[in-house]
Amino acid sequence: MRHVALLIETSRTYGRELLAGIRRYANEHGPWSMYLELRGLDSKPPAWLNRWHGDGILTRTGSLEMAQALERADVPTVELRTTRFHHRFPFVGVDNQALGRMVARHLLERGFRYFAVYDLDSEDYFTERGETFVQAIRAAGHDVHIFRSPDHREQPQEWEAHQDQLVEWLKALPKPVGIMACTDQLGYWLLDACVRAEIAVPEQAAVVGCENDETLCTMATPPLSSAAFDAQRIGYAAAKLLDGLMQGEPAPTAPLLIPPLQVVTRRSSDVVAIDDVVFSQAIRRMRESASQGLSIKEVLQSVPISRSTLERKTRSLLGRSPREEIFRIRLEIARQLLQETEMSLEQIAQRCGFRTAQYFCTAFLKSQGMTPGAFRKQSRGA
Repeated sequence: MRHVALLIETSRTYGRELLAGIRRYANEHGPWSMYLELRGLDSKPPAWLNRWHGDGILTRTGSLEMAQALERADVPTVELRTTRFHHRFPFVGVDNQALGRMVARHLLERGFRYFAVYDLDSEDYFTERGETFVQAIRAAGHDVHIFRSPDHREQPQEWEAHQDQLVEWLKALPKPVGIMACTDQLGYWLLDACVRAEIAVPEQAAVVGCENDETLCTMATPPLSSAAFDAQRIGYAAAKLLDGLMQGEPAPTAPLLIPPLQVVTRRSSDVVAIDDVVFSQAIRRMRESASQGLSIKEVLQSVPISRSTLERKTRSLLGRSPREEIFRIRLEIARQLLQETEMSLEQIAQRCGFRTAQYFCTAFLKSQGMTPGAFRKQSRGA
């Protein structure tokens, strides 16, 4: 039996989902004896680590002190948080470049023309998310406003001063603006600053965080949209890598990066950034009813707009026809159901408004470059 220590925080959704993925791997390939204690990200190295003689460690390292303690332990170790301490352990984590592009796509699809990003200068992976977001937005022909904050808000008075700066930045941004916050904590602070600045969310400022931490996202006002990481798959992959290291296999030379799942849309970005009220209603009708087999005729019956105007404005603002927009929404819902449920292809086709399962499979293959079954298998790390 392998003896494995899990030095992973249990205070956040991401850490708990990592543990679920690790547990799944151990159940399938164990038995493992896994030592776990309740931890925060900033917890100090446990006293027992210096005298521990186990077989391996899975860690989310939050300090140089912890990194040094892990080096002294001298057992196979896999890192799941950061490479900034320059230790020798292989890394498994989220693909931040895919993450930045995903958030950019989410906001671009909502018709925004003004964009901003809010990040910290304390971690390279935060910066990588923001930089990739900026690159994707600029590639689409738009500029991006940047607010980069030093990580120094431990005391309430420091946080208050920071919020004042954030309010002034928000007031100066062109509106309506789509903003990426590089963590959910930043997204929570950003929404607080919007309330202070009396900036309507999501009508004037739509905000998307990163990590999809349930506590922060649901406590925010309004609830925060966020890019969900595939934490269980990351945990599973890290456990598999550690298993190989404990059996004497060489460590990989490059990080193992897992793409994020999707942007979980909550009220903070549930909007179409369009000045034309009637056209905005038409787009919202599409997004609310696309999965119910909605036709263009039904859109025109519910909103006072002509077919030619709807066609022209949809192509101008979204870059596609109304029919293509309805089709895109249906496929997006299908992707989510394939990732998160055990529904059959027939059930998914019906839920998403496709006439038959065969038509759904053909359309999905043409759009995504793989069958729905292959996508489900890939997205679950099989």
